[in-house]
Amino acid sequence: MNLNYKTFTIGVEEEYMVLDPVTYELKSHQQQLVQAGQQLLKDKVKAEMHQAVVEVGTDICADIEEAYRDVSMLRKNMSAIATSCGFAMGAAGTHPFSHWQSQLITDHIRYNEIVNELQEAARSNLIFGLHVHVGMQSREMANHIANSTRYFLPHIFALSTNSPFWEGRKTGYKSFRTKVFDKFPRTGIPDSFDSIEAYDNYVKLLIKTNCIDNAKKIWWDLRVHPYFNTVEFRICDIPLTVDETITIAALFQAICARIYMLRSKNLNFIQYSRALLNENKWRASRYGVDGQLIDFGKEEEINTCALILELVDFLDPVLDQLGSRERIEGVESILQQGTGADRQLAIFEKTGDLKEVASFIHSQFLAGL
Repeated sequence: MNLNYKTFTIGVEEEYMVLDPVTYELKSHQQQLVQAGQQLLKDKVKAEMHQAVVEVGTDICADIEEAYRDVSMLRKNMSAIATSCGFAMGAAGTHPFSHWQSQLITDHIRYNEIVNELQEAARSNLIFGLHVHVGMQSREMANHIANSTRYFLPHIFALSTNSPFWEGRKTGYKSFRTKVFDKFPRTGIPDSFDSIEAYDNYVKLLIKTNCIDNAKKIWWDLRVHPYFNTVEFRICDIPLTVDETITIAALFQAICARIYMLRSKNLNFIQYSRALLNENKWRASRYGVDGQLIDFGKEEEINTCALILELVDFLDPVLDQLGSRERIEGVESILQQGTGADRQLAIFEKTGDLKEVASFIHSQFLAGL
């Protein structure tokens, strides 16, 4: 079957931490970096709720190599801008020791509304994520693919885990970022929707009853985007390096293409409930790639690394047409060298010093570029 892979465009959004270049504490940049970034990179650079965060987003990329070039360019430019303004950059799901209480909130109507409604849950939400958009030919197809890809979210999330510390403490989790974010409403792995109309009616009901004022306040781990023909994957911690980000983006793109290929042959996955899928998400956040996930088909626990390699095999039929085989091979490197969380914990094990961990996070920001 000739898959029309050109539909599956990619957009990548990363949230960076702004650091003091000497102490490696988080540092509010008073919008300096956003303003300088926007002069150079236009709307690819955005403010976030906390002023110690800068968000960047790529163009709509035709393939994974274009996404790699765009993310690399954004990291290099933002790093140079940060240096020129007396800051440094880093990428991890949480900062090892900075406290949210000392960070300024961006003065913007949207953020003021969120803080007013969600109070301490919003103010303490000082976390850094990776979002990947995959283009779809229609919103109907986006809904079908979102339903089916939910199963694989914990597998890919496990590879991205990069937030083992929170406010100076070793949390015991490989991704504590997700535990911080769980305080928000409308988070986690969503239910499946029978149709795009059912999803739209859900959104309309929430708006009508003043639960939300727009669909962007649905913060699930994946969603059919309210305005674009994309499925947006939001479960992952931001990885330390560009290579890891691109491997994860390539996995999300390939999963969408593979589900589409099955659909074209009238095949599909069993739809498991949110309650079951969230069991695997919890395991991934706690143990990263070191634990076991549940294979719900076999109804047994299986080594997480083995399941991830099984997923890579499952994706094989679409990789050459997408041009992403080489990037997907990055999965092996992550499994060999450990996730960002594993590498942060190794530095802490060796030095006992969280400042060394934060320095390591900074040192990885441009690694391999």
